[in-house]
Amino acid sequence: MRPDTPADHVDHIAEAERLERTAGLYPEDAEHLLLQAAAHLELADARDRATTLYDKLLSPSAPHPPENPTLIRALKAANLWEYGHEAEARAIIEGVRGSRPAEAAPWVIVAEALEAHDELDQAHATFSEALDRLLPDPDLDPPYATHPLLYGRHRVRRLLGAPHDNWDERADRVHRARAAAAGRTPVPLDELHDPKRVWSLGSENPEEIRAEITRLQAELGTYREALSRPFPVAVLHWPAPELTELLAAYPDLTSEYPSHEAHLATIESSLRELAASGTPNLGIVTGTVPSYEAFAASEGTSPSDATLLPQYATTLAARGRAVGWPPRASEGCWCGSGRKYGECHGA
Repeated sequence: MRPDTPADHVDHIAEAERLERTAGLYPEDAEHLLLQAAAHLELADARDRATTLYDKLLSPSAPHPPENPTLIRALKAANLWEYGHEAEARAIIEGVRGSRPAEAAPWVIVAEALEAHDELDQAHATFSEALDRLLPDPDLDPPYATHPLLYGRHRVRRLLGAPHDNWDERADRVHRARAAAAGRTPVPLDELHDPKRVWSLGSENPEEIRAEITRLQAELGTYREALSRPFPVAVLHWPAPELTELLAAYPDLTSEYPSHEAHLATIESSLRELAASGTPNLGIVTGTVPSYEAFAASEGTSPSDATLLPQYATTLAARGRAVGWPPRASEGCWCGSGRKYGECHGA
């Protein structure tokens, strides 16, 4: 999660510099850590330094090519526009839209940047392009990552005074379903996105102001909680070659992993039990022996200590390495077999 705490409560410059140092120690996680650092610099209004980090990640001379170059370009564009580089930001945004990314995050960032600068028609077009690209089948449940696209398009259409369409109705269904799953009574999207709501914040009636602030804080708190813990439970997965290497080096862990087949079966059964108990947002993280050994060294513990394994999984998830579970039945299985999930562990 990118940080969103105001600069007067956190020393964002110091935190950014700490993350940059950590990125040097963990090059495999450098992209995620440097994006976090750039977010802290933006919050500290050191936007030129944030741009330097984005350029560093996108540089052809970078030690590792970026995993998410389109996301980085989108973040760079949004940042540039905030400190006066509108023309460059627009050019990058057009490039992002033209590349038609297969992930939701770049679409969300550029659409919200356009919306923030009152380019409502372009924001609406961008949200619509993204949904046409990512949700072509209206009968499938929209993945969690696409929810901001549904909500953003609904919000912009309310600002434009456009009538409801099928996407708006779908956004409202998703919003109500999420609220029901969390045991909350939902604020209707039409009310949540009503431009007149902001007028109450200019009221001279203290009770109206307090009521609106309380409502906004409750809504924001719900979304922050969901974002800050994207994977409350992340289960550790070892690919077969890594598990073989791990057990050869640390045979004491054989009791944890009697065989690779048993390991994979345990992952699936554990996640299904957690899902049945109501635990949301489950994930899987993939371990490597060098990374695990580095983590054990940082903790001052032997890699043979089995109690270190869940801590390692949690740390990987916190670094953004988790993949959501379960995949769709038609998607590749998480185990890496190359088969569809519905024909493999999801059968």
